[in-house]
This record gives sequence, structure tokens and C-alpha cells, in this order.
Amino acid sequence: MIYFSLVCAQLPRDSTFTNYSELQKVRKKYPEAQLTVPAVKSSVSLAENVIYTSFPGRKLHLDAYIHESIGKKPAVILIHGGGWKSGNKEMMKPLAMAVANKGFNCFAVEYRLSSEAKYPAAIDDVLNAIRFLKENADRFNIDPKKIVVLGTSSGGQMASLIGTKYAGQIAAVINIDGILAFNHPDSEEGSAAVAWLGGTLAEKAEIWTEASPLTHGSQKSAPTLFIASQHKRFQAGRQDLIKMLDKYSIYSQTQIIDNSPHTFWMFDPWFDPVVGYITRFLNQQFNAQKIQSK
Repeated sequence: MIYFSLVCAQLPRDSTFTNYSELQKVRKKYPEAQLTVPAVKSSVSLAENVIYTSFPGRKLHLDAYIHESIGKKPAVILIHGGGWKSGNKEMMKPLAMAVANKGFNCFAVEYRLSSEAKYPAAIDDVLNAIRFLKENADRFNIDPKKIVVLGTSSGGQMASLIGTKYAGQIAAVINIDGILAFNHPDSEEGSAAVAWLGGTLAEKAEIWTEASPLTHGSQKSAPTLFIASQHKRFQAGRQDLIKMLDKYSIYSQTQIIDNSPHTFWMFDPWFDPVVGYITRFLNQQFNAQKIQSK
């Protein structure tokens, strides 16, 4: 297979959430934390900055991590965190590489941040990425009926929103410490949510409700794996949604990463357990044969 990498001019970005800044923050409480380095594997090929959609003056890209083995594979779309205003797809490289090495094809997506476009633009971007992958299933060697959205922090909120409001587009959700409701007793959303949703709760109550995955939970919701820290603010709405999923006999699973920073998926010693939870869930959902790393 041949892939093409195209890059457009970089837009000004909020750099408050980066690997380095998060490492400095995390080490204040967890001095043993080590930023996970992407493992280069011969079993995985990488195609960077593939354009998945474009509109006047703007192109959006994804990075494809393709497991070099025979057969159509589930596709895992990875949505980075950063409070809807910062971060980038490259921060998902360690996780994408590790999951791809277990036999899944992974796609880390770029999406418009709040400084560029307000809600629901970022959701529309991910939906466009899903459509692009389905239309190019043969090119990327994926099964279009087995598409999973995985998001971290604010990306987890986005993944769960797609898994409830747009559940028919995907097969499963992996929410890594992302909130499920903006207006909730456990929620502490502030300026980052205001910037993305276009106003405060008082000003934009309807949008705050609309953007909450819990609002859209139904019998059509996708099976979901929750991987969570112990921090209460990131649990907002989770138990409520789980009760709703249970009501409709929709599978969900929760794994708690105790004594960890919110961004545990970025660091050792928490990285390997996260990968284990993800791959076991995927194998369970798709009855996939585990592929040993080379």
C-alpha cells in the first residue's frame, strides 16, 4: 500500500498543553513519572499528515498507524486532549503505536481547537474523519463496521458525545478520563469549556446541555470502556451514563487508575496498564485474534 503525506502551513496554537509542560506539572506530585517514548515497531508503518478533509483556507490531517498483517482490522480513531484549546495529534503517538502493535489500525486526528472554531466544529471534524476512513477502508485495510473512537480528557468527552449522539457511525468508545456532562454536581468546567462552547452556562445553557454525552444516552449508544483517574471532576456524569447503558443492556466497563495524575496515559508507570485495558476491550468487542508484537 502507498500513502501520501501532505502538510499545510501551521496555524498559531495554544501551547499550554504539551508533553513538556505536562511532565513538569506531573512531576511535582509524582517525581517518578517518565514521559512515554513512542516505541518504533517493525510491525507498524506510519503515514503522517494524511489530509482527511479540507475547506477554504484549511486542511485537516490524520496520522495513520497501520499494522502490517493480512486482513481487515478494526480502526481506532484517537482524539487528543487539551481542554478543547490546546494539544495536538502528535501527542497520541505513543498510545497509537502501542495499540497498533497489538493488531489494530490507529488514526490520530487533527481537529479545530476553540481558538479557531467553536462547538460543534471539532465534533464535525471527527465525524468527517470517520467518513473518510469508511470511504477509504480498502486503502487503510480496515473494517468500516469496526470503527472505535478513543479520546483522552476533553477528547474523551468528544469520543463519548459521538458514541451517544452519533452512535450509528461507530462500533465502540474508549473514554480516558473525559467528562460526560458539563452541568453536573461533579463538574468543575470553567474557562476552557466557555471558550469552546461559546459562552458561560448562564449564557449558553442549551449548548452546554447539547454538548454533554449524558444528554444523548439511549438504546443506540455504543459500548464503552471508561479508563479513569481518581480525580472527581473528571467523573462528572459517568455513573449516570453507566446506569443508562445498563438500562438498555449496553456493555460498559470501568477501569480506575489509582494514585495517578489526570494525564496518566502519557506517562510510565501507568502507560502499559492503559494499553492492556484498551487492547483487551477491543479484542472482547471484536473477537479479534491477538497479534503478538514483533
